[in-house]
Amino acid sequence: MLTRPIPSSGEALPVIGLGTWENFDFAPTAPERVNLAQVLDALFAAGGRLIDSSPMYGKAEAMVGSLLGDRTHPKPFVATKVWTSGKQEGVAQMQHSLKLLGVTQLDLMQVHNLVDWKTHLETLKGWKAEGRVRYLGITHYTPSAHAELESVMRAAPWDFVQLDYALEDRAAEQRLLPLAEEKGIAVIVNRPFGGGGLIRRLRGRPLPDWAAAAGCSSWAALLLKFILAHKAVTCVIPGTGDPRHMHEILEAATGSLPDEATLKKMRALTD
Repeated sequence: MLTRPIPSSGEALPVIGLGTWENFDFAPTAPERVNLAQVLDALFAAGGRLIDSSPMYGKAEAMVGSLLGDRTHPKPFVATKVWTSGKQEGVAQMQHSLKLLGVTQLDLMQVHNLVDWKTHLETLKGWKAEGRVRYLGITHYTPSAHAELESVMRAAPWDFVQLDYALEDRAAEQRLLPLAEEKGIAVIVNRPFGGGGLIRRLRGRPLPDWAAAAGCSSWAALLLKFILAHKAVTCVIPGTGDPRHMHEILEAATGSLPDEATLKKMRALTD
């Protein structure tokens, strides 16, 4: 799998990870566990490592922790979020996340949707110094929050920012992605298929002839390669609970990335 360096450390991170919103929101004993285990196994077999969750995602952290605990796998890169207000509330929530995920150290703790970020940042600086987390980040998922997200990116030395970016949602190209490059902030892309409407429309159409030259045999891979073609993007985290869809997604993680001529053709799909 292709990798990109985390700017603050130089550590190589595989370019495809996994988001757990909705698809992993099941009790660890639920029947869905079988498919979710296969999704994780496919990710690890392809060389992926990053798994992203949040207390906001219901039972997802517990499901992830259970799946990681009962299988042999390369060391995952476990990311979650703090999503509450208040210092003590944040500490309690993060401690609970560690327990659910079955880890003593988190690779990445992010302030979810910027909620009370100044308070949590002070706590997380201490946790990072103690070795309880390796990297600190902030997140949001909608273009309407980009101005605020930009302000917070400028306000502190973050390791990561997680934001929305897709072929049909290119607003991050204007200011956020260039700013991440400028400040040396790793970028995790969420909502890589936008709201999902574009890929549903495209799946009813044959792939264009030039898709094969881009190394893609599915619309999912094509849309993900568009994102990975941007040099500021470190990792993209599509979410799925379907092993077949996971294999389509992973196709984007190998081979060459689109050149400018191919990117122009991709943009024309939404123009």
